[in-house]
Amino acid sequence: MSETDRVGGAEERALLGPSDVRALATRLGVRPTKTLGQNFVTDAGTVQRIVRRAGVGADDVVLEVGPGLGSLTLALLERCAGVVAVEVDPVLAAELPRTVAARRGAGDAVPPRLAVVGADALRVGADDVLGAGAGAPTALVANLPYNVAVPVLLTLLERLPGLRSALVMVQSEVADRLAAEPGSRAYGVPSVKAAWYGDVARAGAVGRTVFWPAPNVDSGLVHLVRRDPPASRAGREAVFAVVDAAFAQRRKTLRAALARWAGGAVRAEEVLRAAGVDPALRGERLDVAGFVAVADAALDVLAPDGVEAPAR
Repeated sequence: MSETDRVGGAEERALLGPSDVRALATRLGVRPTKTLGQNFVTDAGTVQRIVRRAGVGADDVVLEVGPGLGSLTLALLERCAGVVAVEVDPVLAAELPRTVAARRGAGDAVPPRLAVVGADALRVGADDVLGAGAGAPTALVANLPYNVAVPVLLTLLERLPGLRSALVMVQSEVADRLAAEPGSRAYGVPSVKAAWYGDVARAGAVGRTVFWPAPNVDSGLVHLVRRDPPASRAGREAVFAVVDAAFAQRRKTLRAALARWAGGAVRAEEVLRAAGVDPALRGERLDVAGFVAVADAALDVLAPDGVEAPAR
């Protein structure tokens, strides 16, 4: 048997299978809830695939949101320098270190670096994550709760600029939206805002049968590679305000959709023409650079007349 085979076998034994997940949940008295978006992964092959697609390695500290019973956490600790796990359920947060210790901690020459932050990912701050003790996260890898997947992803990218990449599992339809190109049916607010932070692409599909309980929808993997945001005089908040306004009434032209944002349809048209954007276009035709141009043009067109350029 080769060294690779021996390592692979040890890794398989350390990971959680379907019977392990159910037994652990039973012992803890945990019943997965829709409120917290809890669907636990029970397939070791799936979590290994997620880690491979994430491209993380021995130099990475991974931020994981919603580790649940620890299926993905264990797989990440096989590859990474450490994991900062953010878990809102206090029972699961308390149990995760014990699960890791039981599965692989005792046999490690160097114990895995796991830090658990008991908090809501939408409210967790950079200080909470950076001060957890596992190091500064370089990548986000997570099975995100479906009901808050997009806000969690965007919030963490904003608050943690040290995240160089993200690989998240979300509802398949949400994955399509995040990775959509301008002009496509799925293109919208999540697509533009994710593109502000990096280059986004679909990274595979995940079926329903690898979860307990099985969700009513399929899942998809989305990979984001961080890059510098577009140069903008107006700034991120102002650009995102334009995006929100443009898609609030996505069937309308930009001239009509941005009327309330700009203080009238005529003013909206002035801003759009100053930005080099056809007022008759709809929001789904603009890429993130186009929305930046509109927000920046508003500084020049609206502010000189004593009208504060809209920022929210």
